[in-house]
Amino acid sequence: MSRTPAAALLGLVLGCLALGPALGWGFVLAQDMVFVPDPEFSRFTFGLSGGAPRVVPSDAVVTALSAVLPGELVQKVVLLLVFVLGCSGAARLVPSDGRGLGRGMGIGPGLVAGAFYVWNPYVAERLLMGQWALLLGYAGLPWVVAAAWAPAPRAGRLAVAALPAAVGGFAAMTVTALTALPVAAFSGAPVRGAPLRDEPLPGAPAWRPRVRRVVVAAVVLGAFSLPWLVPALLRPAAVTGDGVGVEAFAARADGPFGAVGSLLSLGGIWNAYAVPAGYGTPVGATVRLLLALAGIAGFAAFAGFSWRGRVVRRELPWRWGLVAAAVAGFGVACLGVTAPGRAALTGLIHLWGGFAVFRDAQQFVAPLALLEAAGLGLAAAAASRALADRALADRALTDRALADRSVAGRAVPGRSFGGGGRSSAGGGRWVAALVAVPLAVLPTMAWGGAGALRAVTYPAGWTAARETIRRDPEPGDVLVLPFESYRRFPWNGGRPVLDPAQRFFAGRGREVVADDTVRVGAMVVPSEDERAQMVERVLEAPSPSLAGAGFRYVVVDAGTPAERRDFDRLLQGARLLVDTPDLRLYRFGGPIAQGSSE
Repeated sequence: MSRTPAAALLGLVLGCLALGPALGWGFVLAQDMVFVPDPEFSRFTFGLSGGAPRVVPSDAVVTALSAVLPGELVQKVVLLLVFVLGCSGAARLVPSDGRGLGRGMGIGPGLVAGAFYVWNPYVAERLLMGQWALLLGYAGLPWVVAAAWAPAPRAGRLAVAALPAAVGGFAAMTVTALTALPVAAFSGAPVRGAPLRDEPLPGAPAWRPRVRRVVVAAVVLGAFSLPWLVPALLRPAAVTGDGVGVEAFAARADGPFGAVGSLLSLGGIWNAYAVPAGYGTPVGATVRLLLALAGIAGFAAFAGFSWRGRVVRRELPWRWGLVAAAVAGFGVACLGVTAPGRAALTGLIHLWGGFAVFRDAQQFVAPLALLEAAGLGLAAAAASRALADRALADRALTDRALADRSVAGRAVPGRSFGGGGRSSAGGGRWVAALVAVPLAVLPTMAWGGAGALRAVTYPAGWTAARETIRRDPEPGDVLVLPFESYRRFPWNGGRPVLDPAQRFFAGRGREVVADDTVRVGAMVVPSEDERAQMVERVLEAPSPSLAGAGFRYVVVDAGTPAERRDFDRLLQGARLLVDTPDLRLYRFGGPIAQGSSE
């Protein structure tokens, strides 16, 4: 089996192992991961309502796919695609040469790189955070690196490679741009006969291919950014950002080595609920940091080494570009660690709210993750070649001994004294063990993050409420109460999740208004949605009138008993159409649609 299919198969296996119960029938609702059955297009889908267009175009792609496949299946395909794309892409970046290694040994180093790239703290924490769209762009990053350095840049090839990030939206595209542009600018072309430093041939301008690569990358990435960039420009009030978010979303220490050590280990997420179980133990944290440092050391040692005349640098022309991207990404990730860094980022956000994408800074260690993965693969390749050379040397000694015995008349017919096969087999077992190292140092990423990710089904009351709303031809929007952004539904195992109601009840020309305020400990990142801000003012009024604010329906999908009694008083003028333990649906004015229940 060739390298890419083998790595894709490994990615599929690792994906199944990582997701576990999340692959059961139903939907995984965790933090920011919200999928719903039978979604419909709405203004929110295209970033024309709500806050900043963070769900563009990912929600539109999911909605389109759900028209062909069940929504439950769409979610599982997307999640598994992260592992398949990421593992196979990282494996392709590691040179494959099986000469002297025995059958199949050439793919081993690539599998080492692929396994680490999809099984590390970055993927584990972002998966528990529910940020599947960002992870889709992360999975496509190796493919973008491979396409961005080409001596004769092809926009089509780069567009295909960047497609996962384009689906992911603004955060995925920002991480991809931070990687692709340095790779295009600083990579050297692998020219046969060129000096070791990848210098151009005499008389060839050094800057022209770099400029072409940068221009092609900028055009492709700019075009793929239009789906979310245009709504952001059309609704500048929604892209405000807030200085509070700089501190709230700054990288945190999730182990004993501080925030910087956590970032080097590819961890450091700000959300405590997104840290894998048992992650902060001193032994585990030490091993993960050592593994990450080994990847960096492997890249530094072997990305440009020459082994008996075989120049690997010509096969890794993107090495300096990836180094630049990794350094830049790590620098961005460290912005929130220091007070001057937070102050600088706050100043940028005040200049333009679009800089708020850098608040969640830990996501920008993605190119460092790729560098570490490639470094581990290169180190495995060097070790494999050393084992192969040793096997060849042993075989040469054995052949000489056999020749001497033959001359002395003491040859043993039919018997082999060669040790090369045993050395090659030992090398294969050693590389296979390296593939398992990322799993061993982060075991709680398995089985849905030790059970944190689990598929569930929406209660019948939700479906009944949606059918009631869809049958109503009268205009009017939908308000979701309690007016908080995250919920802990009993039917979802009490796991925190961004309220699915905004997507579940969307469509048919109705705007579903939910709060987008984010609370991180004692810090509150205020709402970016003008309509949500208006609702806050209405609810705080002495005599709030939700019908006068343009709402025909009110969905109450959570709340304490005391809060529900307050909602009953607030909604005294509304009819209760659906009343279940999981959800209540109220409507202001007009006749009840035929077939709905009181």
